[in-house]
Amino acid sequence: MRQTTLSHSVSCSGPGIHTGHDVRLTLNPAPADTGIVFRRTDLPSDARKRGADRIEARYVCVTDTRLGTTISNEHGVSVATIEHVMAALAGLGVDNAEIEIDGPEVPIMDGSAAPFVFLIECAGLRTLAARRRVLRVLKTVSLLEDGKRAEISPADAPTIDVEIDFSSAAVRRQRLEIVMSDAAAFKAELARARTFGFLHEVEHLRKNGLARGGSLENVVVIDGDTVLNEEGLRFADEFVRHKVLDAVGDLALAGYRIHGRFHGVRSGHALNNRLLRKLFATEGAYEIARVGSEIQNTRPAFVPSALPLAASA
Repeated sequence: MRQTTLSHSVSCSGPGIHTGHDVRLTLNPAPADTGIVFRRTDLPSDARKRGADRIEARYVCVTDTRLGTTISNEHGVSVATIEHVMAALAGLGVDNAEIEIDGPEVPIMDGSAAPFVFLIECAGLRTLAARRRVLRVLKTVSLLEDGKRAEISPADAPTIDVEIDFSSAAVRRQRLEIVMSDAAAFKAELARARTFGFLHEVEHLRKNGLARGGSLENVVVIDGDTVLNEEGLRFADEFVRHKVLDAVGDLALAGYRIHGRFHGVRSGHALNNRLLRKLFATEGAYEIARVGSEIQNTRPAFVPSALPLAASA
């Protein structure tokens, strides 16, 4: 019922999957009702003084969704590939944290959320006095685009249901539905699932300045119908589990724990974000309350100036 934050600061470092540049990331405690905030520590002091280093982890701050989720502020400062650390924070029940980062992209680590789960557990959690706020879905909101679908509907418990379908025999059609009941379920079922990609796409991505830090150490690589990683898969259905993990991270940008059921069919970061935008724009589709108290409002507590969402896949 109470909000949480980290007990101590904890750090990690590694390359970004797209830039290939090493970056250091530190998870810090934060006061109640802060939410999740990123701070770019590599900016000049004058930029930091005027607050250009601070980026709210909110759905309205998403500006790019090409092969990851990028958030930006009104100064044009951004942080990319935030979905795995956001999923770890949401999965372990962290409501408030300040994330310091000395570059434009979160380190990819092993391609999953497990390293960030390890960091959070090393830091420990601290309970705060303020009651936790939740978003309850009251009516179904859905999007259908080019055969892809994303939908959120009322439910008794936070639930994620994702379907994927690829021509490769290594993946094919997979579906997973999981109730986000507690941290143990997140750790056991989702945290270790790694991002994946196809070998034939690598050259094109690198020509476009992407995937420069990707390797068999942090991506499950598929060549035709074969998984190239010597160790194989961590789960028989690791691909769909990672898509569920991505959805957890994307939906965490609502700024509240969502009590509802998400169903995605071949959905990705772009459609997930557009679904959140439609949910918040639909009158009567949700309510927000502190746990154990009456409904407080029916509009999001944080509404910065909307930022354009870049064209995305």
